[in-house]
Amino acid sequence: MEEQKYTADDIQVLGDLEAVRLRPAMYIGSTDQRGLHHLVYEIVDNCIDEAMAGYCDKVLVEIGADGVVKVSDDGRGIPVEKHATTGVSALETVMTILHAGGKFGHNTYKVSGGLHGVGASVVNALSSWTQVDVRRNGQMYRQEYNYGVPKGELRVIGETEGTGTTTSFLADTKIFQDTQYDPKALSQHFREVAYLNKGLQITFLHKMGGDYEKTFYFEGGIASMCRHLNRGRDVLHKSPIYVNKSVSGSQIEVAIQYNEGFSESTYSYANCITTPDGGSHMTGFRSALTRVLNDYARKNKILKDDQANLSGDDVREGLTAIISVKIPEPQFEGQTKTRLGNQEVKGQVESCVAETLNFWLEEHPSESKRIIEKCLTASRAREAARKARDLVQKKSLLDSTSLPGKLTDCSEKDPELCELYLVEGESAGGSAKQGRDRRFQAILPMRGKILNVEKARPDKILAHEEIRALVTALGVGMGDQLDMSKLRYWRVFIMTDADVDGAHIRTLLLTFFFRFMEPLIAGGHLYVAQPPLYRIKKGKKQQWVYSDNEKDDILKKMGESRGVDIQRYKGLGEMNPDQLWDTTMNPETRTILQVGVEDAVKADEIFTTLMGDEVPPRKAFILSHAQTVRNLDI
Repeated sequence: MEEQKYTADDIQVLGDLEAVRLRPAMYIGSTDQRGLHHLVYEIVDNCIDEAMAGYCDKVLVEIGADGVVKVSDDGRGIPVEKHATTGVSALETVMTILHAGGKFGHNTYKVSGGLHGVGASVVNALSSWTQVDVRRNGQMYRQEYNYGVPKGELRVIGETEGTGTTTSFLADTKIFQDTQYDPKALSQHFREVAYLNKGLQITFLHKMGGDYEKTFYFEGGIASMCRHLNRGRDVLHKSPIYVNKSVSGSQIEVAIQYNEGFSESTYSYANCITTPDGGSHMTGFRSALTRVLNDYARKNKILKDDQANLSGDDVREGLTAIISVKIPEPQFEGQTKTRLGNQEVKGQVESCVAETLNFWLEEHPSESKRIIEKCLTASRAREAARKARDLVQKKSLLDSTSLPGKLTDCSEKDPELCELYLVEGESAGGSAKQGRDRRFQAILPMRGKILNVEKARPDKILAHEEIRALVTALGVGMGDQLDMSKLRYWRVFIMTDADVDGAHIRTLLLTFFFRFMEPLIAGGHLYVAQPPLYRIKKGKKQQWVYSDNEKDDILKKMGESRGVDIQRYKGLGEMNPDQLWDTTMNPETRTILQVGVEDAVKADEIFTTLMGDEVPPRKAFILSHAQTVRNLDI
């Protein structure tokens, strides 16, 4: 074997921006549409840091028909003076050098979302061209870049009034294959940012494929966000309980509002960064909420001496809450900043929430009593659910065949190799059982429509036969009892008919998984099977077609000769077992959709709108999305 030489000459040293272009996903997560959107967020985040510092009131985000993104703010403007270390302007330094910015000390930004100073330079590196205009010192400064490299030195192009920064860029098509921005996804992000920075106005203009314009401004901040999340629900008190206090350099902001529903919708943020896994601020909030409500209930004799304290789960049923902290030195656990680790924040949040909540309860006795009564009802329902669960578990211990009788299991015992198909109806279940690969594919037929968990308490949910069978088959439990280490099937497929009833059943199942088994979704275990809509046959040749557009294209290619047989499949049971295997279940040929949650707030809002008690928001949602309906079943 020929010896390969390995010398110092083989060691490459990449410049900052070369490294970004070589491994873009390390800096923006991916190079698909999410990564493309991340470029916009990075530049907007710099504007938000100016807003949090108290120097920016307005942000304008424009996406032109040509795909050029332009972000303007009325902040102080990026400094343009020569930087002592780099020898070039401060502007060029932050645009071309990683980990260069004003966020490392406390002189410029007391609080900041960006911790590493890589945002602007990464966007610059991943754009075919970038232009930065700075309004500062009565002058307009400009510098342009190609693929992150300055085209020339910073120059003055004229006089101006006011201060601020405008950054324009065109994403590099060599890096991003898809450069189409989704206005609704971007809009949702800007809405959330505006909620978290009350008094900040964000205007968004999108001109790719038509004009789209939104302006977000919320004087009430997260209290407005709380009202927005609850607008389709019956609330127990009209105005949210609002906490806004400053403690030892930290800004603590919390909004709390109870509704008549049964699910909890609590969202936490640190320096405007979402923390889906919570952390010290969430722990402090929950501790204060449970303690204060129990103390109030005892003091006012609503909770009797012989009754046990309300649990955390009891006091969070029907709760909508937003916790936002802005702190000088945030410590995020994990690369993705999903959990806040600052231990001092726990006590700060706990004391602030306890003080404000105590005062509010004393000042609003009738609403306070309604909240405590709801918590007591939740406690009774939870106890009933616990007894039902214990009965099921006890039965399981005594019965070795504890899996649901209608489950047709697979022979493989390694969960990572196993799949479970949740199939609509006994007929489709029969076809799936015959067509499957019984080594690793299990089938659980679902009889009819499962319970709408958005309108039901835990005891009623656990008593529902179809849900109990599903929970038992998966083996992980549900809600606060969920243990993902016991998952019996690594991939779970929802497989329903391609009609209105099938779509409804799919939505009911998705609602259940989102509310009671969210870690199953977060872990990438949940999928939606995609059975074909049509079979097009001409002579001996047949094609399976999965959309109306695909069908139209195929028919156009076949020409006008009407010797074509088109069969529309509405029910899975209409297919033979071998057809169901070939089109929908064979890992080599099937088309599947993985279920994920990119925006938990938006998902929460949609499930509440579609599955909640309030009819007007659902009607408005249906009317506004009528034009985008696919596969309408009339």
